[in-house]
Amino acid sequence: MKRIRVGVIGQGRSGHDIHVAAFKLMPGRFKVVAVADPLEGRCDDAVSALGCDAYTDYREMLERGDLDLVVNATPSHLHVPVTLEILDAGFNVLTEKPLARHAADVDKIIAKAKKTGKLFAIYQQSRFAPYFQQVRKVINSGVLGRVVMARVAFNGFGRRWDWQTIQDYSAGNLLNTGPHPLDQALQLFGTDVMPKVTCVMDRANTFGDAEDFVKLILRGEGRPVIDLEISSCCAYPTHTYHVDGTLGGLKGNTTHLDWKYFKPEEAPEQHLIRKPLPGRAYCRENLKWHEKSWDVPDSQKNLFGYMSRSFYKNLYDALTTGAPLMIKPEEVRRQIAVIEEAHRQNPLSKL
Repeated sequence: MKRIRVGVIGQGRSGHDIHVAAFKLMPGRFKVVAVADPLEGRCDDAVSALGCDAYTDYREMLERGDLDLVVNATPSHLHVPVTLEILDAGFNVLTEKPLARHAADVDKIIAKAKKTGKLFAIYQQSRFAPYFQQVRKVINSGVLGRVVMARVAFNGFGRRWDWQTIQDYSAGNLLNTGPHPLDQALQLFGTDVMPKVTCVMDRANTFGDAEDFVKLILRGEGRPVIDLEISSCCAYPTHTYHVDGTLGGLKGNTTHLDWKYFKPEEAPEQHLIRKPLPGRAYCRENLKWHEKSWDVPDSQKNLFGYMSRSFYKNLYDALTTGAPLMIKPEEVRRQIAVIEEAHRQNPLSKL
């Protein structure tokens, strides 16, 4: 089995705690040979655990000729320029989310990847979340009928005061957390068309100047309405998913889902009545409900680890056998276009 030699730029929460940690779980497929970070001491843990080389300037790392993949885990506002540098240096690249602030920048990266002939991937691992895969399975089975609306809520209560609350650093809830649920939501909406976007943003508990409350509505002809919330002022978060269909519905969170539906052939026969119902009656019927549930399997309860391994297995296959990427850059480009439109509708002042 070929081992992919990896260089990781950035040794903060993403670079070290996500990517280096994931590579440790897949030693037969990946080997971290170099890390880079300008902050003193940031690389020490990786060097100690992996025996890899370390650089304070990632450009020195890009002068190596033995890297099969470079992970771009720099701060969000650097994702675009550093990704372009990595491609220009002749390396395959995996970039952390958020990929970009503007769709036009995504176009530049896609064009550069095609020109250089290098693989370009984006770390959107939530596509592999077990609960989301189960939601899709239930919807695709048809038991809920036509999906009218899907409500997705990545909510909680918390105050934040780090650099990821500052607009100039491509921060805020929609760019920080949003790529995860938005990637899922766009899969449910349909991947072949750009949705109509309506968005409301607010600054509630943040100490920065970027939004920490987002209400996003996606709609389109013949498509389900997507209602997405990403709130940092929700003291009582409930369901992660709530799906409304013509034959039933689904509700649940990341570890447990419930759904129920009726079968049309078992329902009482009804027809439209234009005259008042006898005895001032209201429309009522007894439907036979079929109820089911799902609990996350023990092997998938480590949600973060499971998503990471699933993502990297696909990336490994893409690098070694030419298998297609499950998360295509063009799909992420549409995600960024939605985020860009949401920000256009909600210009926020800067501190």
